[in-house]
Amino acid sequence: MTIETWDPYQRDCPSRRLLDRIGDRWTVLIVGALDAGPRRFTELATEVDGISQKMLTQTLKSLERDGFVKRTAYPVVPPHVEYELTELGRSLQHPLRALERWAIENMDGVVERQGAYDLQVAS
Repeated sequence: MTIETWDPYQRDCPSRRLLDRIGDRWTVLIVGALDAGPRRFTELATEVDGISQKMLTQTLKSLERDGFVKRTAYPVVPPHVEYELTELGRSLQHPLRALERWAIENMDGVVERQGAYDLQVAS
């Protein structure tokens, strides 16, 4: 398929599911956490505060399936598994970091507008 074939505005287009994946908060945070290099599951769970074990497992599996993350299991006792970004995953870093920066830089304004809206709606 060519680039023109993919249209996320069409309900059944797989590119829409891809946007769902890369726009998911856990994906954004996991890709950010893997920015520094390979990490173990427990390291990711610690860095991505608030993510459940189930959600971390599901998100990592989806990211691996989509080709963003590589899982390496080392044949040792106890088992040692690491996750790292693939080249495709690294290509996501710049746009996701830009989104993260935008959220941080604009959060004060959003909170202010939310408060104003809530006051207006309440009266």
